[in-house]
Amino acid sequence: MAGSPEQFRGQSRLPRFAAPLRYDLVLRPDLAACTFSGSGSAAVAVSAPTRFLVLNAAELAVDRSSIRFQDWAPTEVAQFEEDEILVLGFGRELPLGEGVLSMDFTGTLNDQMRGFYRSKYEYNGEARNMAVTQFEAADARRCFPCWDEPAFKAKFKITLEVPAELVALSNMPVVKETVCGPLKTVYYEESPLMSTYLVAIVVGLFDYIESSTLEGTKVRVYTQVGKTSQGKFALDVGVKSLDLFKDYFATPYPLPKLDMIAIPDFAAGAMENYGLVTYRESALLYDEQLSSASNKQQVAITVAHELAHQWFGNLVTMEWWTHLWLNEGFASWVSYLAVESIFPEWNNWTQFLDETTSGLRLDALAESHPIEVDVNHASEIDAIFDSISYDKGASVIRMLQSYLGAERFQKALASYIKKYAYSNAKTEDLWAVLEEETGEPVKDLMTTWTKQQGYPVIYAKLNGQDLELEQVLRHFSFAYYLLLLCTGNWV
Repeated sequence: MAGSPEQFRGQSRLPRFAAPLRYDLVLRPDLAACTFSGSGSAAVAVSAPTRFLVLNAAELAVDRSSIRFQDWAPTEVAQFEEDEILVLGFGRELPLGEGVLSMDFTGTLNDQMRGFYRSKYEYNGEARNMAVTQFEAADARRCFPCWDEPAFKAKFKITLEVPAELVALSNMPVVKETVCGPLKTVYYEESPLMSTYLVAIVVGLFDYIESSTLEGTKVRVYTQVGKTSQGKFALDVGVKSLDLFKDYFATPYPLPKLDMIAIPDFAAGAMENYGLVTYRESALLYDEQLSSASNKQQVAITVAHELAHQWFGNLVTMEWWTHLWLNEGFASWVSYLAVESIFPEWNNWTQFLDETTSGLRLDALAESHPIEVDVNHASEIDAIFDSISYDKGASVIRMLQSYLGAERFQKALASYIKKYAYSNAKTEDLWAVLEEETGEPVKDLMTTWTKQQGYPVIYAKLNGQDLELEQVLRHFSFAYYLLLLCTGNWV
């Protein structure tokens, strides 16, 4: 491939002529200076003739003198911040097959609650910083240069250099720690194939409580020092949810451990990072003396939702963000299934109507969007994390389960998980498996629900002795929607 790095400027997706296989990543967060440095190498498979490597990087200072592919230094290095890409040009075509790309870089532990950021907490009356990652949807590139799209799955081997007194967590269990003066180096097991947005790191002072699943998987809840009693309820729900999902999806939990941790400054309610789930404190902690019943239910739903993602989202991942609803709709639906099983006295499926109503409210607007919405650029992704992907998605899944029957639906989902484990899938892939397993025209039925916005409204009227039915797709303007909210009336 001839040309210059400029040919990649303005492209919304990464080219496919090279893809990562494994990352070996060393990170050194400096919590006092609110900075970090890193060294990374990636085993890369080159599948088509090219003299370029194109990957994502944003808000990072890459040491250009450190960049190597095998023993070659690039002849051209271009970092396009507006496109969040790093283009490396070499003097000749790269050999087909596997090679190793390596580089050093530095960045800032920002206060924006995305990428690799700092969160404030108090310990013994002293203000401190912890280091936290939040990479969904497209912010791993703010921590290390990478192929930051969900279809570029790879294995990760992470090493952290941190102050010796701190707890350092990542997706996988610790292999070993070595202490040298005030610092320690923590080495973690290599992960299975996973997408970059699921990589997680947390460094700070924490306590934890621990339990195990029936199969012996270690489950921990980490909290600020002195708050572990508030993590007991979430720990119980987490252990029971893992056991339930293992049986429901007919696939064991894929990792050797699961950590759940409460973060003081956290933008989302929770994030399903593989093996290290991060939560806003109010979404994980429950105080038996002070918390409300609704808070208890919300903790249960949130924990079940995030742990469902360990299968639906992490083990099997959407191919691109257009199919986000496969992650969020299914996790929302199956979280209610899990909580209904754990706490049948809550009548959880009755409360699920709140999810349906939330989706209907947003979907009634002319400004709504289909469940499957085309995403052309990383900057568009955050806009679809809404009630359409979560609540309408969960509602149409429950509708489909009712149509196919609970047992047939469960068996078909288990087949889907097995077929696409450690890989990526599109909505059409799910429909194909469901059709193959049940013999029902699932794609024709469901496409009308996922590819167009709005929902059908049926009007009935008497015409003499005849009852006439009319089905229409209705939308309302946002102004009319606000009027309905203010008056309390609906049509």
